[in-house]
Amino acid sequence: MRGSRRCGARTRKGSTCQAPAVSGKKRCRMHGGATGSGAPKGNTNALKNGMFTKEMKAERARFREMIAESKELLMKIERS
Repeated sequence: MRGSRRCGARTRKGSTCQAPAVSGKKRCRMHGGATGSGAPKGNTNALKNGMFTKEMKAERARFREMIAESKELLMKIERS
C-alpha cells in the first residue's frame, strides 16, 4: 500500500491528493479512477426548464404589458 502509485489530482488546498491510485490508472477512486465515477455523459444541467424557457419569459413579458395597460386605464378612469 505504501509503495503504490499516488493520485495526482489537485485538492482544494492546492496540493496533490495522496490517496493510492486505482491499479492501472493515474487517479484514486474518488478522482475518476473507478468505473462509473465522474459526471454522467451529456450536460443535462444546461437544459432550460420551468421559469427560464423562452416561452415563460415571453409569457411574463405579456403579463407585464397587460398590468401596465391596466394601471394606465385605471389612472384614466380616476382622472375623469
